[in-house]
Amino acid sequence: MKRSGLPELPVTAVLPALAKALETGSSAVLVAPPGAGKTTLVPLALLDASWLGGGRILLLEPRRLAARAAARRMASLLGEEPGGIVGYAMRMENRVSARTRIMVVTEGILARMILDDPELKGVSAVIFDEFHERSLDGDFGLALALDVQGALRPDLRLLVMSATLDGARVARLLGAAPVIESQGRSFPVEIRHQERPAGMPIEDAMAKAIRDALADETGSVLAFLPGQREIERTAERLEGRVGADTDVVPLYGMLDGKAQDAAIRPSPAGRRKVVLATAIAETSITIDGVRVIVDSGLSRLPKYEPATGLTRLETVRVSRASAEQRAGRAGRTQPGVAIRLWRAEQTAALPAFTPPEILEADLSGLVLDCAAFGVSDPSTMAFLDPPPAPALAEARSLLADLDAIDADGRLTEGGNAMRKLALPVRLAHMVAEAARSGQAADAATLAVLLTERGLGGDSADLDRRLMRFHSEKSPRAIAARQLAERLAKTPTRSETAPHPSPLPVKDGERGASAVRPASFSPSLRGEGPAGDEGRLDRAGSLLLHAFPDRIAKARGERGRFVLVNGRGAVLDAADPLAGAAFLVVADLQGKAQGARIASAATVEEEEIRAARAPHLERRTETAFDPEKRSVRVRETVKLGAIVLSERMLPAPKGPDADRAILDAIRQHGVSLLPWSRETETLRQRLSWLHRGLGAPWPDVSDTALVARLDDWLSPFLSGEASFARIDTSALHNGLMSLVPHDLQRKVGQLAPTHFDAPSGSHVPIRYDGEWPVLAIRVQELFGLDRHPAIAGGAVPLTLELLSPAHRPIQTTRDLPGFWRGSWADVRSDMRGRYPKHVWPEDPVSAAATSRAKPRVK
Repeated sequence: MKRSGLPELPVTAVLPALAKALETGSSAVLVAPPGAGKTTLVPLALLDASWLGGGRILLLEPRRLAARAAARRMASLLGEEPGGIVGYAMRMENRVSARTRIMVVTEGILARMILDDPELKGVSAVIFDEFHERSLDGDFGLALALDVQGALRPDLRLLVMSATLDGARVARLLGAAPVIESQGRSFPVEIRHQERPAGMPIEDAMAKAIRDALADETGSVLAFLPGQREIERTAERLEGRVGADTDVVPLYGMLDGKAQDAAIRPSPAGRRKVVLATAIAETSITIDGVRVIVDSGLSRLPKYEPATGLTRLETVRVSRASAEQRAGRAGRTQPGVAIRLWRAEQTAALPAFTPPEILEADLSGLVLDCAAFGVSDPSTMAFLDPPPAPALAEARSLLADLDAIDADGRLTEGGNAMRKLALPVRLAHMVAEAARSGQAADAATLAVLLTERGLGGDSADLDRRLMRFHSEKSPRAIAARQLAERLAKTPTRSETAPHPSPLPVKDGERGASAVRPASFSPSLRGEGPAGDEGRLDRAGSLLLHAFPDRIAKARGERGRFVLVNGRGAVLDAADPLAGAAFLVVADLQGKAQGARIASAATVEEEEIRAARAPHLERRTETAFDPEKRSVRVRETVKLGAIVLSERMLPAPKGPDADRAILDAIRQHGVSLLPWSRETETLRQRLSWLHRGLGAPWPDVSDTALVARLDDWLSPFLSGEASFARIDTSALHNGLMSLVPHDLQRKVGQLAPTHFDAPSGSHVPIRYDGEWPVLAIRVQELFGLDRHPAIAGGAVPLTLELLSPAHRPIQTTRDLPGFWRGSWADVRSDMRGRYPKHVWPEDPVSAAATSRAKPRVK
């Protein structure tokens, strides 16, 4: 199968086998290395297939740059410009006409087309190019296409093409489709290793390697760096340090189409080029004149964290497959050199392939589209790798919060409105909600600004970027405002009149969308007469509908914030936003804890309260103030981890106060209570009776009293929220209430508070130890010939015998034995110490006294 006029490329040899596979079957897999010509020759060759009929061929490319380049290359082979037999469609750019037979699109467009027309009328074949990149949109598009082919369009041809891919695995997914392999054509590439010294910034190592390569080699240089920031820094280090005949040009996704085209255009005769590129240049495009590759070995990939709901860009080592793809760019048109900035032995440690995006991405858009397709569980579809359950659960939770799906996973009216907008789900919800209050234009402008990086500058303050965006006159800015206008006019509710123009088509580049051009009205500001630029309503109030979980409140140090989910986020202290009280964060970069705020807008507390009213948690907390020994009441209004406000309320009265007192005791213990000596003694007496006699004498330990607060203390409280105002009688009465009524009169009999001494003194008995203790001066027991006892004489008191100065002399539980034994030695010692006191030889026959001898007159 060869269409006349097409060049001879390596893939030409397998075109007959491919034609036969698609003539006799509905699917095929083509594995062909870079430079084989599969992207341009295969679609053109299929134009003569009998099964094509009058239908179109869709060629899916993972990036806009590759889509434009492929369409232009095919059109040039036919002697045309894009828009004739070959056209392309993508976000903010469209070259398609009624003559178009091959339409090159970015991957997400296929999903949009199938969701809008499940039969894919007018399409005869879908070709998935560079499928090894395994984008989420590519995987989902193939799963949808397989569903359409199996249920509605058995005549639909599906062809999966890749440079590095497990063809057999994809073939099984396609129902045992034939695998056709092309050997490709490439020139020899010498691999060199130039390890980056430890601690050297990648841009310094890259700039040095490029300068060395320009000095040692001929031809142009293609350098791979992880992202835009590193590209710009490398360009700064090369400025003025390369030859006058050498141009340094960037190539990354956020450049406008003209700048990207300039990067891949052949250099004029006599000039060289250094292209500083991200992974965008790995596949699908050929940059003429390049024979030197310098590979940093790094790539920047989005990593979604279901636990936080955040997607962050992470710089990682490239896979071996990517490293081979990059090196192969040096041998596309002539022998070349690939310089790798790592040791040769490190290559074996690289992962074999880049992880499929479906395993790392936010799946909320996927779940929404599946719901629109009538599939509540995406894992039931034919994915090469099934979507992870945690990410699916997080996506369902977010969509439910946005009222996009119901409890059964079915699309709601709000979800359908969001899907029509062809934006990431959060931004779609923002625009749909804003439309209700007449702010659709403002919200759509903000949504486009957020999905088209680089517009409006790089300030973190989205209000500032919006003001600048309104006045930008670049073709890309004008096209972006036109897109915003069309989005704003998209009907989002079932009762809205049908829209006269085609719906936006999802692009797949981070939720982008592609639409046909439409006339632009100056109503979006910035394209009207001078002075009509204006300023849209505060971005923060709109972002509340897109990122309610990323509302942030300032905390402590300037530039530090806490998000609703409890995570921290930081801004440079010098940034004007760093002093804001509240922000809504649209983009976070770095680790989840302490992530850097890349874009945000200020918002007022009143706006937060109004927008998130159903989610505010108003809580009244009662706490004990140890210093004031009283209960204090604080009312807080919280949104997740953010405290919006707090205030002190008057102390409670009555039952509320009593409950607060009891709660404080449960938390801090019964030591808070104002125990008097009398009540403490009563508690000790009851404790002694419980230990000695057991039930029904009550347990009055700390643990037991806390457990039974409602029984013994609550009935005797007086409704005051201060411990100082609890009367001691409440404690006394409460403790006695624990004693059975018939035993209450026996407390004094069994455990008396005092001992009546022979001297007439009323001496207190202590119950704070294992046995009751009577501390008494020995003279007050003269004349007593039996040991003092309580509990009807059953329990002897432990006597702490004291001197006249109340110093311990001896402890005994046998007073008669003491008189007979140790008394003689004690008497001798006491007579010398206290000569004014009476110290009889026979204390049993002496009269008890609490005084010294009377003075002699």
